[in-house]
Amino acid sequence: MASIINATTSMLSDGYNFYLWTLSIADKRTRGWLMVDSPVPTLGYTVLYLVMVLVGPRLMRDRQPFNLKKCMIAHNLMMTALNGYIAVELLVASTRMKYSYICQPVTFINHKEELRIANAVWWYYFSKLLEFGDTLFFILRKKDKQLTFLHVYHHSTMFSFWWIGIKWVPSGSTFLPAMVNSFIHVLLYSYYGLAAMGPRVAQYLWWKKYLTILQLIQFTGALILGVNAIRSECDFPMWMKYTLVVYMVSFIVLFGNFYAKAYIRKGKRTFYGEPNMALCRPSYDLDQTDKKDENGYHMKEQ
Repeated sequence: MASIINATTSMLSDGYNFYLWTLSIADKRTRGWLMVDSPVPTLGYTVLYLVMVLVGPRLMRDRQPFNLKKCMIAHNLMMTALNGYIAVELLVASTRMKYSYICQPVTFINHKEELRIANAVWWYYFSKLLEFGDTLFFILRKKDKQLTFLHVYHHSTMFSFWWIGIKWVPSGSTFLPAMVNSFIHVLLYSYYGLAAMGPRVAQYLWWKKYLTILQLIQFTGALILGVNAIRSECDFPMWMKYTLVVYMVSFIVLFGNFYAKAYIRKGKRTFYGEPNMALCRPSYDLDQTDKKDENGYHMKEQ
């Protein structure tokens, strides 16, 4: 028994010492920034998010769904503006610093444009917390079918991973995935802001499936860059490069499966005489934004 206690104590001590060591190599430029110094806020919000996903639908089971049209429009427009700001900041600053899109080591310098990139990356990290609102809207509107594994996995992990980014590597090659993803989110949130305005607007939004294609292209590009960074020994933390590759593979599999179910299989059924009546029905027959959302809003995942 004593040996077990000693072994456990030693393991905990080693783990704590490793944690202190990781803190010692964290980027000093972001020290003291909101929610950066400690993992507790990020982990705490993530746990609360998962509790919301588990408990929220049960609390709403015997309640009427909320009409959140105005809130959804405001939320989507706000997220569009925020992601636009992030994308522009990263593009301008990285261009002025002549960043490489293939491999850009972290330099840890206090150059004005470097700090501008770090600031934009922090906002990108913070935007992942704001995206929890997407899930809250699903729950309050009783759209439980949209709380898929892909949706929850994506939202809960992105927030945690980008805390690692802002704490240890807030510049360098970190800028590229944040910039590209923010640009795509401008398109995504613009689409969902318009779709939330109702069928009269939503009937003209024919391009939703191309948003998923853009996401798949983004993940594939990130995967290729990650593999290349490993092969070329790019001066960037090795474990982060391997994590990126594995993470992108998981997204390609999950989003690819989603795309196949949402478009390819439905298209085949329609072509061979088994049409999806919800897709063939005129838009004015849809039950305002709720029915449209069932065929559209859940398409947002990245």
